[in-house]
Amino acid sequence: MEHQVQRVRDAFLSGRSRPLRFRLQQLEALRRMLQEREKDIVAAIGADLRKSEFNAYIQEFLTLLGEIDLVLEKLPEWVKATPAKKNMLIMLDEAYIQPEPLGVVLIIGAWNYPLVLLIQPLIGAIAAGNAVIMKPSEVSENTAKILAKLLPQYLDQDLYVVVNGGVEETTELLKQQFDHILYTGNTMVGKIIMEAAAKHLTPVTLELGGKSPCYVDRDCDLDVACRRIAWGKYMNCGQTCVAPDYILCESSLQNQIVQKVKETVKEFYGENIKESPDYERIINLRHFKRILSLLEGQKIAFGGETDEATRYVAPTVLIDVDPESKVMQEEIFGPILPIVSVKNAEEAIRFINEREKPLAFYVFSHNDKLVKRMIEGTSSGAVTVNDVVVHFMLNSLPFGGVGSSGMGAYHGKHSFDTFSHQRSCLLRNFKREFVNKLRYPPNSQSKVEWAKFVLLKQFSKGKLGLLLLTFLGAVVAVLVKKYQAVLRRKALLIFLAVHRLCCPMNSRFQAPALLRVRWELLVLFLCTELAKLRYVFF
Repeated sequence: MEHQVQRVRDAFLSGRSRPLRFRLQQLEALRRMLQEREKDIVAAIGADLRKSEFNAYIQEFLTLLGEIDLVLEKLPEWVKATPAKKNMLIMLDEAYIQPEPLGVVLIIGAWNYPLVLLIQPLIGAIAAGNAVIMKPSEVSENTAKILAKLLPQYLDQDLYVVVNGGVEETTELLKQQFDHILYTGNTMVGKIIMEAAAKHLTPVTLELGGKSPCYVDRDCDLDVACRRIAWGKYMNCGQTCVAPDYILCESSLQNQIVQKVKETVKEFYGENIKESPDYERIINLRHFKRILSLLEGQKIAFGGETDEATRYVAPTVLIDVDPESKVMQEEIFGPILPIVSVKNAEEAIRFINEREKPLAFYVFSHNDKLVKRMIEGTSSGAVTVNDVVVHFMLNSLPFGGVGSSGMGAYHGKHSFDTFSHQRSCLLRNFKREFVNKLRYPPNSQSKVEWAKFVLLKQFSKGKLGLLLLTFLGAVVAVLVKKYQAVLRRKALLIFLAVHRLCCPMNSRFQAPALLRVRWELLVLFLCTELAKLRYVFF
């Protein structure tokens, strides 16, 4: 494993992953793979999760294709250096922030969405110019195998490597030094990842999930709310990290919610849910038995049917759920929807805040004040009002958790930022050394006062700026008369500097508007010359 990681690092150090053109080529190749080998990948996902071709395409392929299209369009803009705001001391120098790749990145995927949760962060890592080692989940073994086979056929085989295996292989990987680790999975393994990363001071992004609550207010469209909740809860047989984990509502709403969810399930999956092509299965026997254990001692309003041979668990709703019961102590990650009664929104807020911070929080209400109160009164990785899950599909929003539900975020530009180092760059020359006398010993109170002025003073371009300009003009007029010989020698320097900044040579950035340059330069040079004169004559 050490040799394999070193091989990837050597490829990164060769520099070929850095050029923009290369990154775009690799992303286009990745898109080609998804389009040309769609049927092979869909078949593998179907074998792992009994996911239909349509569901696989909608839930995984569309997200990835949209992400790649976004990055291909925006990456030339993202990789550019951005000018940094400057103070008077370095006004004539070049200061900018340059995104640069972190190096060799480890991405550990999850089994519930085995394609998107591995490839979506890969898109961001490639866009940022990194080399990547990918570790698919061994639980979704068919998808892991097909990705290990296909990715080397489309991507650079030295820079982007798939490592398959179980706990032993992952443990060996974690002994190696990486420049960033992104892991999607459960909190227990997340702690192991973070502990291993700490030995090398490796930064991590952890997407961990948790119990995402869903508050249903009595002032809402209950039909729409229940349809959307049922869709998000039972999609992928409940095996979705941002699925609504449980419902909080007033006791008077409980039976209505049960009935409407029941009607929606029939609408979605028909009379015989087991035969529906749109209803998946639990990933393996271990998780199947874990979910069965959550049903023990619970009051089932509807559903509850299971079949061990096919790992089928029917869409299920639980009522009168004790907050201390087992089903409320861990993330369900299955098609079981508990309903917990609360007196009002304030009690719901307290209920949520007494527990670990969730990955997502959902609120259904027409009452804008109540919605605002619930958002401000709680903390979660994300919040969606009057819907569930769909925030994951909007790549302009950062996707990530907080507290025990994770740290860091990705998707879209946020993926690029996660896998980039924002490098500070200041380019100075050997001129204008007289200004630096303010920071050289010996020090004095006069230097302190001028240092405050040069380093801390900022100017607006409004009335204050015009007043300051007028004042400085008057001062300069006096100084010109008193120190004509000194200032005459500065005239040529000021002219040349203005010309240089208005028409920069070999600059990374376009010159500002001419009027803006004239105003800023005038203020700058007047203040600089004042500072020098005060230092010289006082």
